[in-house]
Amino acid sequence: MNHQRRTFIGTVGSVAALGLAGCLTREDDANGSSDADPEPEDPDLEGTLTVVTYESMIDGENPAGPWLKDAFEDEYPDAELEWVQLPNQGIGHYIEQARGNQEIDADVYVGLNIDDLVSVDDHLDDGGLFRELNEDRIDRSSRIRDGLDMGDPHDRVLAYDTGYISLVYDENVVDEPETFDDLTDPAYEDELLAQNAQTSDPGQAFLLWTIDAYGEDGYLDYWQDLEDNGVRVLEDWTESYYGAYMNEERSMVVSYSTDQVFATDEGHDLSRHQVAFPNGQGYANPEGMAIFEDADTVDLAYEFLDFVLSNEAQAEIAQRNVQFPAVEDEYVDLDDEFDRYAHVPPEAVTVGYDDLRGNLDSWVDDWGREFASH
Repeated sequence: MNHQRRTFIGTVGSVAALGLAGCLTREDDANGSSDADPEPEDPDLEGTLTVVTYESMIDGENPAGPWLKDAFEDEYPDAELEWVQLPNQGIGHYIEQARGNQEIDADVYVGLNIDDLVSVDDHLDDGGLFRELNEDRIDRSSRIRDGLDMGDPHDRVLAYDTGYISLVYDENVVDEPETFDDLTDPAYEDELLAQNAQTSDPGQAFLLWTIDAYGEDGYLDYWQDLEDNGVRVLEDWTESYYGAYMNEERSMVVSYSTDQVFATDEGHDLSRHQVAFPNGQGYANPEGMAIFEDADTVDLAYEFLDFVLSNEAQAEIAQRNVQFPAVEDEYVDLDDEFDRYAHVPPEAVTVGYDDLRGNLDSWVDDWGREFASH
C-alpha cells in the first residue's frame, strides 16, 4: 500500500507563479466548436502511450503505476505504456507549453483536479489543452459513481478515484470537533495543523471547504479566528502530517478520511487517528484523467481510460493509493481492512468548476497574503 501517495499529490502547480495572464484563442472548426473523437472502424492499438502522472503513482512503496503498466501491456501486447513524472509546476507546466505553442510530448494526463481544469480555462481558451472525450468509446465510463462528475463543460475528464479531506485528531487530547466554529474555541487552541493553500492540494481543498462554509465574504474572517486560536500552517501535507502531527507536536491535522487504513497497516494507535467531519461534511476531491489535444496515440489513450475503470484496476488503484474507487461498489472488491477503516462523510461538498472559474487565483492569493507565512 502506497502511504506516501498523499505526499506528492499534495503539491499544487502554481499557474500564477508562472506569470501567465490573459487567454489564447483555440482553433475550432467552422462552426466554432470541436466534435468529440469519432470511433474508428480499425483502431490503432500499437505503439507507445505516454502518460503523465504525479510521482507517487509511479514511485514509492507499492505504487499503482507499475501494476497498471504491466496489466495494460498484458492486455494490449503491441503497446508500451511509458510513465512520465509530472513536473514541479504541475498543470502550469503544460499551460505554459501550450501558450508558447510548444509540442507536448504526452498522450494522457492522470491526476487532474477540478482546480486544474479551472486553471487551464482561466489561462488558455475555454476547452483547451485536452480533447473533448467521446464517452461512447469508453464503455466503462457508465460505471462512475454519481457525484463524481467533475463539472467540466467541455467533457475532457473522467474521474478514476476520489478522496475526502477531513480532520484527523488524537482523541486522548481533544474531543471530536462537530463544527467549523468549534475549531475557534479555546478547547482547540494551538491544536490544529493545516497546509499552505498555495502549495498543497489538501491545503487548498481545506481553504475551499471554508469558503463553501462561510462564503467568499466571510472565509478570511474565519481564518483570522483560526489564526487567533493558534492554527499552524505548514508548507505541505508531508511536513504537517509525517512531521508535526506524527511527532505529536499537535493533536489535529487536515488530512484524508482514509487515514485509518494507513494507520492500521502501519500498526499505529488508532486513538491518534480518529477522523472528524466538521459540519457533518468532508471535502470531495476527485481525481481525473484526460487525453491531450495533440496526443499521438489517441486510440490507445481511449483504451487506457477504459482500462483504468475496469474492476481490477479500480481495486488496485484504491488500495495502493489509499483512495476511494470512482466506480460503483458492485464493480470493485476491496479488502476488509479498506472497507472497515476508510470513512465516507455524511455529506460530501466541493466548490464546483463554475464557482471556481475566475475566482480561484484571487481566493488563494488573498488568503496567502494574510496567512501563508503563519
